[in-house]
Amino acid sequence: MKIKNLWLHNFRNYEDEKFSFSDSLNVLFGKNGQGKTNCAEAVFYLCTGTSLRIRHDKQLIRVGESVAKISAEAENRYGRVTIEADIYEDKREIRVNGAKISKNADLMGHINSVFFSPGELRLIQDGPDERRRFMNMSISQTSASYYTALLRYNKILDQRNVLLKNRDVSLILDTLPVWDEQLCKYAAVIVKKRGEFLEKLAPYAKELHAFLTDGKEELVITPERKYEGDEREIASTLQKRLAGNYEKDLRLGFTTVGPHRDDVDFFISGKDAKAYASQGQTRTAALAVKLSEVEIFHELSGEYPVLILDDVMSELDLPRRKKLLKRIEGLQTILTCTHAERVLYGADCTKIRIEDGAIKLGK
Repeated sequence: MKIKNLWLHNFRNYEDEKFSFSDSLNVLFGKNGQGKTNCAEAVFYLCTGTSLRIRHDKQLIRVGESVAKISAEAENRYGRVTIEADIYEDKREIRVNGAKISKNADLMGHINSVFFSPGELRLIQDGPDERRRFMNMSISQTSASYYTALLRYNKILDQRNVLLKNRDVSLILDTLPVWDEQLCKYAAVIVKKRGEFLEKLAPYAKELHAFLTDGKEELVITPERKYEGDEREIASTLQKRLAGNYEKDLRLGFTTVGPHRDDVDFFISGKDAKAYASQGQTRTAALAVKLSEVEIFHELSGEYPVLILDDVMSELDLPRRKKLLKRIEGLQTILTCTHAERVLYGADCTKIRIEDGAIKLGK
């Protein structure tokens, strides 16, 4: 998958700008606060229909304007694809090859992307929400069934939690089994897909982490083993656990078991990374995980995704910068940095200087 052109109109701090990307390394450079990350964010938004930086789409609109427009021309193994997004304060419209889509599930997979920034350290350092978010975003790009199951699961979960707050206990106990049957159906899809994803992720991440650290450290990823078997067996197990937690759920007012509570453990050289890893170790482990995503996408789709590396080089020491550049050779990569010459070491690339939301000619 390759993005050929990107057009930004009233997006973030861009008034009107068009980018042309090469099929390999593209370096957006310039001082901080000029719009490099905004460009990278636009690419990810067109790939996934969401931003990793904001909660409400209206925040993407340039100050003083009423609508932002972004579009990209790309190529995947099926041919050319154009994705456009018009973002208003209270709505948005996304089109794929001119046809309006009504849900994100119809957008996923046209252009896959992997986004890494220093903020991705949250994947290892923060709570389970971050690790579930990572899995949800990654798996959804290659599995429409997962994305649909996730949406339906969360909707039913919200309704179940509302019911648990009802004062009529007999009504709750009569109604819960109905919600639970539906909840477990979609939960089983989520659990199974996550398990398959982590089975692929763990060996890739171990190999890539060893590559980045010259074999000096070992990264082990271990999912919680709460469910076994096929989807039917997973659904049955969860249904029993839900029933066994009715008293606890009633007391707390929310659902205490299910894939919305699952987690993944990271160990570096045998130690719990969340508790003992240094900033440098955490950074390298998170980078290994995101590079593993790239390999999984290639394995599942037959194509490499667009790799977005936002301000990563400044966070790595010299040996690991060189290792990273070697690893991404041949991948279409959009990399942002402040000083291109200091981080690229003569790597073949297309350089684009950004200043105040505009492309500037010259070095």
